[in-house]
Amino acid sequence: MTTSSPAARPLDCPCGGAAPDQRGNTKPPRFAQCCGRFIDGGEAAPTAWELMRSRYSAYVLGDTAYLRATWDASTCPADLDVDADAPGAPKWLGLQIKRYAAIDPTHAEVEFVARFKTGGRAQRLHETSRFARGEDGRWRYVDGDVSDH
Repeated sequence: MTTSSPAARPLDCPCGGAAPDQRGNTKPPRFAQCCGRFIDGGEAAPTAWELMRSRYSAYVLGDTAYLRATWDASTCPADLDVDADAPGAPKWLGLQIKRYAAIDPTHAEVEFVARFKTGGRAQRLHETSRFARGEDGRWRYVDGDVSDH
């Protein structure tokens, strides 16, 4: 399901854990124990919050197959291309989860800010994403609203 070899996987998880752990530790978790268990290990993310983090990591890694597998079929674009090594591709710098809201057992929202650089300029993507849990029990990204602030 991945587009790059396991050898290309980072030691630390690109999502950075998206927040300090319960003890206030800000050291990034290991990829294999964090998003790698979803992206490479085939585990289903138990919450939309964890799916959001793993999708960010998949963007960093350029893993189109994982992004498609975790995107609702009704909203997934046909031309999804996230080659992380392509000229002009964004260099992802970090993820911050601002808010997570479980709306009901099958719907959730995650507000996040993802920082990246393109063409030497730092930018940020601030989005409130909507997720739905399918009949198979797996969470999928549906769509989102991008904010200017």
